[in-house]
Amino acid sequence: MIPAETQPHQDLAKQVSAAHVPSSAQTAGREPSTRHAFWRERLARYEQAHRGRAFLDLATSALPYVALSVLMYFTLSVSYLLALALAVPTAAFLVRTFIVFHDCSHGSFFESRRANAWMGTSLGLLLYSPFVRWRHDHAIHHASSGDLTRRGTGDIRTLTVAEYHRLPVRSQLGYRLLRNPLVMFGLGPIVAMIIGPRIVAKGVRVRMRRSVIGTNLALAVMVGALCWLIGWLDYLLVFGPAALLAGSIGIWLFYVQHQFEDAYWENAGDWSYTEAALRGSSFLKLPPPLRFCTGNIGYHHVHHLNARIPNYNLRRAHEQNPIFHDVPTLSLWDGMRAVALKLWDEERGRMVTFAQARNAPPRQRASDLRTSGASG
Repeated sequence: MIPAETQPHQDLAKQVSAAHVPSSAQTAGREPSTRHAFWRERLARYEQAHRGRAFLDLATSALPYVALSVLMYFTLSVSYLLALALAVPTAAFLVRTFIVFHDCSHGSFFESRRANAWMGTSLGLLLYSPFVRWRHDHAIHHASSGDLTRRGTGDIRTLTVAEYHRLPVRSQLGYRLLRNPLVMFGLGPIVAMIIGPRIVAKGVRVRMRRSVIGTNLALAVMVGALCWLIGWLDYLLVFGPAALLAGSIGIWLFYVQHQFEDAYWENAGDWSYTEAALRGSSFLKLPPPLRFCTGNIGYHHVHHLNARIPNYNLRRAHEQNPIFHDVPTLSLWDGMRAVALKLWDEERGRMVTFAQARNAPPRQRASDLRTSGASG
């Protein structure tokens, strides 16, 4: 199940060390941050935001999404099947709108920090998402991706084989249900887009609380006005299908970017930001139309190494730096198959299915039991 193109990435650490990065002996105790600084400097020329490209992105994302949504409404009187067919391209442009929103959260879409904040907040209304809260959670994801000791914020819940075996049967069933594709891609968008962002968590900072409450109030006004104009049923028929489809695509993209077979997971003491980017973030090799719809997010290894690079520069950064040509590469089909992977196997250093975890070698099962006994 390992794509042929993912094999070379296991030598990436050696290549990174050889690329004029200070040796570990010279950087005792600070090697990960030094490598990160090195790559930030090497990729700095791709960070430059371009106003023309930014407005072109908006003209090929949010504007077509709004226009197609209006067209869907007018086709309701002709045929709902026709309107439903239009939901597919509408969802594609909503995914592309999310990429702009995502770039704004990293401060990479415009040169101006204020412009990024205003644009991100505005697009958040189309995505039902509070910008400041989402930006905070996503920043934690970038700072902890692949770190086994810092899971739980801005990521998809992932257990190790040992952790799964230690769970009571009811909790194992709950985890299986959570990772079921029908739940993840069916109910997942409703929770991730509609329910979760509406909730103000206890103990959050004032700015994030205001972001959530402000977004909720703005959405109440916007959605209420649209329901008054066109009726609540037509609102759901127009905006519901595209939002659910776009949400499913977004969850799948997020999943395969970090949940492939040879992914990277380490405990805090061994975790490295650079290796998490180069080994734990996939290069999802998509055909040009899908690459356009997903705003080059398939070049996820480049994005995680330097999140200040806007989406329209990611491909150039990948192609002009040979080190990126050996990162874990997934085809569209590889990404589909990766959905079957559910647990991180620390013994074998790879993601496995439930069946593979159940059929783990006896030595590993004994190790899991000893770990379980020690923790108890």
